[in-house]
Amino acid sequence: MDAGRAQPERIDPPARLLDITRLIRRAGRAPTGVDRVEKAYLDHLLTDPVPLFALARTSLGYALLDRDGAAAMAARFDGTVSWGAPDRLSRLSRGRPLPVRRAESDLRRLALARCLPQRLPAMLARHLPRGTAYLNVGHSNLTDRVFWAVRHGADGRVAVMIHDVIPLEFPHYQRPGMADRFRAMLKRVRDGADIVIYNTRDTQTRAEAQMRQWGPVPPGIAAHLGVTVPTAGTLPDAVDPARPWFVILGTIEPRKGHDLLLDVWGDMTDPPQLLICGARGWNNDAVFDRLDRLDRNGPIRELPGLSDRQVAAILQGARALLFPSRAEGFGLPPAEAAALGVPVVSSDLPAVREVLGEIPVYLPETDRYLWKNTIESLSKGRKRVEPATVAKNFVPPTWAEHFKSVLRFT
Repeated sequence: MDAGRAQPERIDPPARLLDITRLIRRAGRAPTGVDRVEKAYLDHLLTDPVPLFALARTSLGYALLDRDGAAAMAARFDGTVSWGAPDRLSRLSRGRPLPVRRAESDLRRLALARCLPQRLPAMLARHLPRGTAYLNVGHSNLTDRVFWAVRHGADGRVAVMIHDVIPLEFPHYQRPGMADRFRAMLKRVRDGADIVIYNTRDTQTRAEAQMRQWGPVPPGIAAHLGVTVPTAGTLPDAVDPARPWFVILGTIEPRKGHDLLLDVWGDMTDPPQLLICGARGWNNDAVFDRLDRLDRNGPIRELPGLSDRQVAAILQGARALLFPSRAEGFGLPPAEAAALGVPVVSSDLPAVREVLGEIPVYLPETDRYLWKNTIESLSKGRKRVEPATVAKNFVPPTWAEHFKSVLRFT
């Protein structure tokens, strides 16, 4: 299936069951791209007329929410309602961060039902209508137990989103053991999913090539993610508005190319500001050490923990977003920047080309000299791309389009 082809008339299931395990597990942390996708699904399905339930795996079993409970959790994820205090049961999971224990406590307080793992099929059978459609879009809680429970407890269908297969194609960028865990997860998806959702056609091609090693692949649909850009707030104090700046946005992990930009800035005699927006990730000690040794008054600034409005303000004033990534499933930062009319300089990746076409300036991620020349030209205005030109040429994909395609089949 393809989101761009003619599609059959939508036939809604009697109910949908959205897995929100990832959002619970990452409570209190800055959201990643996958977190935002799971939250976008929650927000949209709360407005859809089809009855909605939500499922989460906690440290003590499973919790099931009805629509009201799901809406209450969404308000907490938004920050419009504060998390409650940890309950007594949270003492049994003291090893988890406090925000997660508070989130799991609220989940239990709001739950329609709760159960130990072995009782999951019975809980779903008791509360869900037959034929419920289960959606998992967060790469979390993708287990044989859940798939079996949905099928046998609710006579349901399973839809799973795969965001990328980077752990299998680039295992050297991952935490130890991640490639094996991801491979096992993808095998379960091949065995247990009725339909697989992909964020790009490139991701679909790569994922299906991996799954084809183990047998026939489930039907799939490629639907670009929605790109929503918040209203810009105020610039952080660490940004000097009188000097030009460039932005790299995303988790600081090996495949994102921060090392290349640090090398480029080290080669410049009069460098502009480089604003590194994102939390520190994994397997990147050499980069972390270089960041720790930066001059606090120098041109390179590490800015973790920014709000979406602050990031939008930084992007709006940037000479360009820099995206020297070595692998992507979608590439949300360049899409967000282009939606704001901000020029993009990116590695030449199939997923980025699929979403953005010829909008970015594409450079080989290994050519340090070419990155330096391009950045210096943009900094001095010799290659200035006007924001209005970028915005005029890029029509960002929307969540409305995404759900119009996906919900026909789920």
